[in-house]
Amino acid sequence: MPAYPSLTRALAEALVDVLWFVEGCTDEQMDPDDAVKVLEGVAHLVAQLSSDQRSEFIDLIASMAAKEADPSRRAFLEGFPGGFGLVEDDY
Repeated sequence: MPAYPSLTRALAEALVDVLWFVEGCTDEQMDPDDAVKVLEGVAHLVAQLSSDQRSEFIDLIASMAAKEADPSRRAFLEGFPGGFGLVEDDY
């Protein structure tokens, strides 16, 4: 049995891993301007998803968060949809 149930799940987990790394980098590990470019690039990309794709991605992120044992990574996953523009703010 493969480690991931689908290619979509594998890619979502890889993307989250990269963004978790970028977000956690110190200024010495990664230039802050480069980090912002990466994060904004992903936010732009997910903004282009169709409504169905967006829903699927949100569901994947929620599933990942529910299974995450690391509290800080779980908080990152829980904040991911809002932080990367997958959901609209109600304000």
